[in-house]
Amino acid sequence: MTDRRNSSRRSQAWFGAQGRGGMLYRSWMRNQGFGHEVFDGRPVIGIATSASELAPCNAHLTRVAEAVKRGVWQAGGLPLQFPTMATGETLMRPTAMLYRNLMAMEVEELIRANPLDGVVLLSGCDKTTPAMLMGAASVDLPAVMVTGGPMLNGKYRGQDVGSGTHVWKFEEDLKTGRMTEEECFFAEGCMARSDGHCMTMGTASTMACVAEALGMQLPGSAAWPAVDSRRMETAQAAGRRIVDMVEEELRPSRILNREAFENAIRVNAAIGGSTNAVIHLTALAGRVGVELGLDDFDRLVREVPTLVNLMPSGTYLMEDFCYAGGLPAVMAELLGGGLLHGGPVTVTGRTVAENTAPAERVDSDVITPLDAPFQPAGTGIAVLRGNLCPDGAVIKQSAASPHLLTHRGPARVFDSPEAYHAVADDPGLDVDENTVIVIRNAGPKGYPGMPEVSNVPLPAKLLKAGITDMVRVCDGRMSGTGYGTVVLHVTPEAAVGGPLALVRDGDPVVLDVPGRALRLDVDDAELARRRQEWTPPAERYVSGYTWLYTQHVEQADRGADFGFLRGGRGHEVPRDSH
Repeated sequence: MTDRRNSSRRSQAWFGAQGRGGMLYRSWMRNQGFGHEVFDGRPVIGIATSASELAPCNAHLTRVAEAVKRGVWQAGGLPLQFPTMATGETLMRPTAMLYRNLMAMEVEELIRANPLDGVVLLSGCDKTTPAMLMGAASVDLPAVMVTGGPMLNGKYRGQDVGSGTHVWKFEEDLKTGRMTEEECFFAEGCMARSDGHCMTMGTASTMACVAEALGMQLPGSAAWPAVDSRRMETAQAAGRRIVDMVEEELRPSRILNREAFENAIRVNAAIGGSTNAVIHLTALAGRVGVELGLDDFDRLVREVPTLVNLMPSGTYLMEDFCYAGGLPAVMAELLGGGLLHGGPVTVTGRTVAENTAPAERVDSDVITPLDAPFQPAGTGIAVLRGNLCPDGAVIKQSAASPHLLTHRGPARVFDSPEAYHAVADDPGLDVDENTVIVIRNAGPKGYPGMPEVSNVPLPAKLLKAGITDMVRVCDGRMSGTGYGTVVLHVTPEAAVGGPLALVRDGDPVVLDVPGRALRLDVDDAELARRRQEWTPPAERYVSGYTWLYTQHVEQADRGADFGFLRGGRGHEVPRDSH
């Protein structure tokens, strides 16, 4: 074993201190049973875990942390586990996205304030991964991500069912009488049958893959199921690797460069990933000073086909994806077609090209080859512009209905998701299959927190008539497990005076995805008149975190981060009061 004792390590400002200060730091740590020899200058590795029974996707991470500890001890480091908050979308109200920035702040400050030389980040549900990456990037100590892995495939009456995706399907079946309440209760347990996050290509799986594509997670580790023993092997390997990263001073700032972000954007297109990756990658780029705009997400994916046949865009689930070769097989396919940068360094210390060289695609139904893709190039996320979204909006083409990608229809406007839900089952609701449902005041400031409400269910009367999709436009987000022709992240949002606030029932809305346009077919003079009549909504929050959020959150095109958190703040050791 390499002797890694080093008196100049950051942690030695605590544990190597002389006199009363050093005695205080060491002696209180020794109440946990540590011998004096562990404070000899070896790397101190923090294990940040978002384990929580209130975030079911993260509940098993305490066991993952034990595997990381084994690896750290093996490599000669000192592992110290600490908790962070968990932002689980499944339970938190009004939305976990409201708390992503708070979690990022907490992770950043906990890393900086404590005697750590490097950190392993344990995440599960979709907001925890970007929050941890954002916080770690702002401190810029060596860091490696370990996501908790997807659940096993859901099984219901002989078919695979996907978390999230089948929630929407079962809801439609219930409304149309194809399923009973009792059958729904039974199906719930069939859908979520093990530890782990969503096993569809929802946002949790997407962000795990994105972390790997960025180079912040060990190759292949995004896809191992949470209950597969190799998930623990991966965690143990990450524990060993972070000790070497400290020795090599391999920090996020060396990994998260422009080419790494371009790789992540193209990988997201190839896997049929979530639109939420746009928000999270943009926010992360802001932390490391990489200029990343909405147009990058459109330009970089036009040549990238969808290679992965997973729900909600396709048929299979993450367990199948893992055994088919996982993300390394996808990245190798893209690299061979000249669609990825091979040079960026990763947490392995090797380049993307070196990491993917041994990758093998073993199931071409799940991971299709570049020359015979699941969906052709240009079917990924599209960025729209127009008088309804001057700062942009996005749509996930692979999950939309092709016949609706070019559409003109009258708006039916709702001032909140709740206002729509209150009448969605009304048989007298004035809508038909051509109607464009507009949901507003669901943006970062307006809701607050930009919830996953944009893919509202179709009106019951249309579902019963056999209509399966219609155009929906919203300034909120959509779960990565969702599907449908839904325009998301309309910016600026209605609550800050974006054009969505000016739409009225019956206004013609024109969607032209091939032309990358979303517009309101109302003349400028009329819109100007409406703007003069518009008044901003009253401030609902006067104190607390939600007030801080609404005062400082940026718009969706900038990642919905806080403006004051852009850029890094480093890892300078705070003053010692002892």
